[in-house]
Amino acid sequence: MMPSAFDVECKRSESMMDAIVRKIAEGFRDSRVSRPSREEAQEAVSTLIRWAGDDPTREGLIETPARVVKSYEELFGGYRQDPADILGRTFGEVAGYDDIVLVRDIDFNSHCEHHMVPIIGKAHVAYLPAGRVLGLSKIARVVDIFARRLQTQETMTAQIATTIEDVLKPRGVAVMIEAEHMCMSMRGIKTKGSTTITSSFFGVFADDKDERARFLDMARQRK
Repeated sequence: MMPSAFDVECKRSESMMDAIVRKIAEGFRDSRVSRPSREEAQEAVSTLIRWAGDDPTREGLIETPARVVKSYEELFGGYRQDPADILGRTFGEVAGYDDIVLVRDIDFNSHCEHHMVPIIGKAHVAYLPAGRVLGLSKIARVVDIFARRLQTQETMTAQIATTIEDVLKPRGVAVMIEAEHMCMSMRGIKTKGSTTITSSFFGVFADDKDERARFLDMARQRK
């Protein structure tokens, strides 16, 4: 039986979406962009201080450009790490375990790519093993790597899920992120305390609504 035009179009849309998600997961790194020197970065901070209306040469601010650049090395250290390397080692001796592995309430701090102000939240990450499992700390490290980049919450969610799907190749991957965005709390509409929830599903979690519901129930359980 020939597939209908509707089925063909659905498959085409799924392929396009899959390609977009994997492009997101790559981090959009462009090797043609040269990295400024430390001195250039510090001068840029001095310029921002002057633009804000203060004097970067006064006593309280004279070391601020150097401090800011040093802190950025830590806050945005995720650009210098490859999450696939973190996931490279897996374990096969699991006594036949093949149910959900969920790491819940992974704290993270990221920065909004639109305003460069903090995103503070928790990630819940699960997968269904296909014979091998990850060390539990590896999942938290992958979250941390993507958090330490300029982000949107939607992009970060897709990056975590796609990386685990591509490297581990489990039967399913599920990621849910809950976060507060300081670009909404500190500026603009100033909706303090509001949270945003995003999710991404692969494999069994995408195809089986009962498995997806089971993950969501487990992720939302509170002590």
